[in-house]
Amino acid sequence: MSEPKIVVLEDAEAACVRAAEEITHVAGEAICTHAEFRLCLTGGSTPVKTYELLATRFHLSVDWKEVQFFWGDERCVPPDDQASNYGMADRTMLERLELRPEQVHRIRGEDDPEQAARKYEDDLRESFSLDEGEFPRFHLMLLGLGDNAHMASLFPGDPALHEQTRLAVAVNVPAEAARRVSLTVPVISLSERILFIVTGEKKAQAVKNVLEGSRDPERYPAQMALAGQSEVMWIIDQAAASLLTRKS
Repeated sequence: MSEPKIVVLEDAEAACVRAAEEITHVAGEAICTHAEFRLCLTGGSTPVKTYELLATRFHLSVDWKEVQFFWGDERCVPPDDQASNYGMADRTMLERLELRPEQVHRIRGEDDPEQAARKYEDDLRESFSLDEGEFPRFHLMLLGLGDNAHMASLFPGDPALHEQTRLAVAVNVPAEAARRVSLTVPVISLSERILFIVTGEKKAQAVKNVLEGSRDPERYPAQMALAGQSEVMWIIDQAAASLLTRKS
């Protein structure tokens, strides 16, 4: 298991600023080295402030025309639905960046979930020039953490946790907007860098379980992100870190 770097900030706002700084730093490295930055976004409410900062305060710090945007998961709703991960990212960041359509690789949440997963796999294979059996490797994978320790839309006990050949799968999860599409564990764990952004006291037990609990990825799926060779960083606020023994 990779030894993650844990960065604890005073509050959620400070955590979101630090996350934007880290994304900007990795973007610069990737564009300098590879002439593009392949970024996989996360959804939910936690990264909203980070995305807003990237589109405003850090707008001039990234060569956005060289960034390719992907998603770790999507709720099966239309893109203009408030629950859409793509829609949230578009409202808070993408529409402000003057991107070309081919830079945005969204999961089509309005389609049948299995069809959407297959289309997303096809997009990933084309975008990364993959041969059969190969997996994409993102320069940076952003992840949140559910209070049940799920990541992307890979929930505890779900058979999708054990998928080893697909890039993306349709899942039905015990949460609002139950029908979803998610990247699989091999794709997530192969990322060059993984950045968890977690805030709030509600997530404290999940943070404790994933980072300091027994090795049990069936119960704590986010532990699977620590199993590969990725550089893993956790940016969390004091509330989310409150149960940790080790906080740096």
